[in-house]
Amino acid sequence: MTSGEQNAHSSSGDVPNGGRPVRGRVAVRVRADLANLPVLRTVAGVLAAGLDDDPDTWADLTLAVDEVAATLVGLAAPGAVLECAFVPHAGALEVDASVEAVDDAGPDTTSFGWQVLTALADSVECGVAPGSDGRPKVHINVLRTGTAGAG
Repeated sequence: MTSGEQNAHSSSGDVPNGGRPVRGRVAVRVRADLANLPVLRTVAGVLAAGLDDDPDTWADLTLAVDEVAATLVGLAAPGAVLECAFVPHAGALEVDASVEAVDDAGPDTTSFGWQVLTALADSVECGVAPGSDGRPKVHINVLRTGTAGAG
């Protein structure tokens, strides 16, 4: 796959269909470029709709994914691919994203964007580790529970 290609697939074969929730992990790989953020937002919105019927939850998840992706794009090495996995759990959606980075600095966890991300999610974790080729790979993991049945 070249760095300009995009590939979206579900590892379990389940895909969004007619508004029904996706039952398995959905993995999306796009070139690490801000122009590709709408692809990730769309996937997040579809999966959030399957998680919860509250539009505010959909918006929060979409904004969280947008912030994760924008952060990783800012750290990406030239030509890198942004990998983002969406993993539905009972009443929650986990987003696990990573990109090959220019260096091992990692995300600025004191930035305004990071503060917004932590406000939108129930859990946010990040780290930097060597990728398979030894170059630094930045990883961000987000978990957001739905509000269905809350209150």
